[in-house]
Amino acid sequence: MKQTMRTRKLVEAALLVALATVLSVLKIAELPYGGSITLASMFPILLLAYRHGTLWGLGGATVYAVLQQLLGLNNLSYFTTWQSVVAIIFLDYIIAFAVVGLGGIFRRVTEKQNLALAAGGLLVCVLRYLCHVISGATVWAGLSIPDSAALGYSLIYNATYMIPETIVLIAVAYYLGSLLDFRRDQPVRLVRDQSVPSEAGVLSLLAGVFAVVGVIVDVALIFPRLQNAETGEFDVTGLAVTDGLADSFWLTVILVSAICALVCVTLLVMRHRLLKSAKSAE
Repeated sequence: MKQTMRTRKLVEAALLVALATVLSVLKIAELPYGGSITLASMFPILLLAYRHGTLWGLGGATVYAVLQQLLGLNNLSYFTTWQSVVAIIFLDYIIAFAVVGLGGIFRRVTEKQNLALAAGGLLVCVLRYLCHVISGATVWAGLSIPDSAALGYSLIYNATYMIPETIVLIAVAYYLGSLLDFRRDQPVRLVRDQSVPSEAGVLSLLAGVFAVVGVIVDVALIFPRLQNAETGEFDVTGLAVTDGLADSFWLTVILVSAICALVCVTLLVMRHRLLKSAKSAE
């Protein structure tokens, strides 16, 4: 029986690592010197850690990290010393992605699965971000990042993709954590509270969709401005306002953000009123 359970866990871990790797290739946007926004590629590893514990999570995350390093081998071509290559391998890949295996630690903190997964997603994204910042401020300094103010530059560069990546991961983790019970041997749909109208769930889903769409559209608009059209290098000066609010780029970003935010707030207010009416009708 024990051997059977272990085999099932190994198969599940392999499938989740493979899914995470596939999702990491499906990039929404990508920066010229590393860093991209994916379709919640870290969620399968986060789920592995949540379902089977930190040891299984760290094991799967380490395999995932090695695969990410192999997919990013071209980034090593920028360096000529073995010390720099080793530092990049560990800081930008092995450690940065292995920390995703810590994402399940909130299972024992809260019984609310969606909150536990969302909190785990936030934690691993912060830890991964710190790894990339350290790498940028040390190894990449003088190459793609200027020696002067290397830390500040690295903080900005890595935030441009890690913040949207974090938002997408948390949104997916929270939604799926509200939909399926991952604590069972075989995940099943969570039993809906009959006192909560089904329309409330639909409104929550729509609000989440508009939030994620808003982030993705803004990222798609902003990322091209972060790359110098002539050299292909990372360049934040492309975000400068050229003509106040008349700048069509920033006007579009502001309008998209405002519309999506307004729709999200409206949907959540409608959901709140619906729940309040259902409660008072009992």
